[in-house]
Amino acid sequence: MLYLASQSPRRRQLLEQIGVEFQVVDVNVPEQRALAEAPREYVSRVAREKALAGYAALNDPQAVVLGADTEVVLDDEVFGKPADAADAAAMLRRLSARVHEVISTIWLVGRKGEWSDTSLSRVRMPELDDAVIAAYIATGEPFGKAGAYAIQGHGAKLVEHLDGSHSGVMGLPVFETARLLRAHGVIRHG
Repeated sequence: MLYLASQSPRRRQLLEQIGVEFQVVDVNVPEQRALAEAPREYVSRVAREKALAGYAALNDPQAVVLGADTEVVLDDEVFGKPADAADAAAMLRRLSARVHEVISTIWLVGRKGEWSDTSLSRVRMPELDDAVIAAYIATGEPFGKAGAYAIQGHGAKLVEHLDGSHSGVMGLPVFETARLLRAHGVIRHG
């Protein structure tokens, strides 16, 4: 049985979209970047810790747990979820008229081992003036989202160009996830 170690409605939606049967396991993993930890290593570590925490919580040797983490990175700085409207506005001003990277890593953990895959996407936003930023923040959408935007919602209007995985920017790279699940016998096809 596959378990998703995430409360993210977007991750659940993306797994359901590709027809994967799963249950959710609740985990609480601190998302704090270590000093001098590279962004890609940080994202991978957090995703792995989520999967390991989920596996440990289940006490079921037949369980296979999927953990994921997605972060927005600009100039080696990881943009997590905004604390408030001012923080969201500051993030969006920094991303304005720039290309940033979105790193989305998945880990699969079970009794037979641990496996991972990563999706790297590059996103360009147009120049965002204060009125556009304020209107977007007023939607409430930036909260709980890495980098203060949701590409699957109103935030799509802020994305000028995407080179990479749309679902990876949402929080779960579907291609990489399906490939990992197939390779380790969790799903047969798809």
